[in-house]
Amino acid sequence: MTSPADPPPITRAAVLGQALALSLGAAVSLGLARFSYALLLGPMRADLGWSYFTAGAMNTGNAAGYLLGALLMPRAIARFGPRAALVAGGVGTAVLLALHGLVSSNALLAVLRLLSGAASAATFVAGGLLAARLGSRAALVVKSLPLAGRVKPMAAGQGLPVATARFAAPVEASVFAPVAAPVAASLVLGLYYGGTGLGIVVSALLVPAIDGAGAGLLRAWQPAWLALGVTAAVMTLLMAAGTPPDAPSSAASARPQPVPWRSLAWALAGYGLFGLGYIGYMTFIVSLLREQQLTPAVITAFYITLGLGVVASSWLWAGLLQRWRGGQAMAVLNALLALATLLPVLSAHPLAVFASGALFGAVFLSVVASTTALVRHNLPLQAWAGGITGFTIVFALGQIAGPSAVGLIADGPGGLARGLAVSAAMLAAGALLAARQKALRAR
Repeated sequence: MTSPADPPPITRAAVLGQALALSLGAAVSLGLARFSYALLLGPMRADLGWSYFTAGAMNTGNAAGYLLGALLMPRAIARFGPRAALVAGGVGTAVLLALHGLVSSNALLAVLRLLSGAASAATFVAGGLLAARLGSRAALVVKSLPLAGRVKPMAAGQGLPVATARFAAPVEASVFAPVAAPVAASLVLGLYYGGTGLGIVVSALLVPAIDGAGAGLLRAWQPAWLALGVTAAVMTLLMAAGTPPDAPSSAASARPQPVPWRSLAWALAGYGLFGLGYIGYMTFIVSLLREQQLTPAVITAFYITLGLGVVASSWLWAGLLQRWRGGQAMAVLNALLALATLLPVLSAHPLAVFASGALFGAVFLSVVASTTALVRHNLPLQAWAGGITGFTIVFALGQIAGPSAVGLIADGPGGLARGLAVSAAMLAAGALLAARQKALRAR
């Protein structure tokens, strides 16, 4: 039974509609604001005379802004509520993306990358919280009460990527039919985080179509940024129209417990190397394919394939994350990413390129989810927030350093191929370190 304070059940159609609306937040904050940059790096570098280090530093600024925004979000959500933060972040991201198309100064572009990272963090983190809450309500839709008690209920933060789970308060089992929770909540969260792939696909279709459209009035790459800003604004309007209202959690906040950081050192080290390695690929892979003289049509199809892999990733690895309690899941996923990163370095054949994109897209967000699974499996509920926050910071630091480090390597002998080979080595090292992480306590 539900308590009077709990939100009422809603229909399955309403749940799916709200989850799809929220997924547009992930599309805007990551797909458009961060990962579209890979498509524009080449034209901007050629026009503005950037080194690869400068090009990477622009995405370093974006990652630094994201960390800043994520750290500010607890206070903002407490004061204004997650829905207001979600919409404000979307509006801010749209405006900032459009402003990229109106400036050409390196300093101004760096500031815009930083600010867009902070704004996109507001949308992504708040959207993850709202998706978690919606997943808890969604469980009320399924009427499988004869099976109640056979499946362990799922807390609101379960399965959330590290940047968002820290804000999801636990939900009491009495709120929903126990058997329904793992299925319904997983569906909602899968739809939300799959929105990142939607943003990547939209960017892959939009940027080549708009590139150079303003010749004579604007630089060749500027109309694409304007179009991304307009697209983000439209997505934000649709998101706001379909987003569920804020609702308080039914569970009282628990006193936090300390996190045994030394016992999690191998996983933290492996995850930090993941942050260093994955962002190099996502920043420079399109530029590498251009250097290898792949046609624009092939590159567009590659990036669409990568985005579709992201959409599918939320469902591919759920069993893996549930089954292993130590660092095995992170190790396997990091190893697969190392392989995906190395494939286009070894061969420019379209089969190798598309295999790389499909595999990388289908894996990289699940590494983020693996840290949440590790915390959930091994720490008491009262230590979840602290544990997930620690993983968030380690990941962000790696993500900040990665683009500049790979760019610096790419400016030397061996070029981008050598830079991405180093990224693959970082991911492989991360796999080896994560494999040493043992489960901390019995389930």
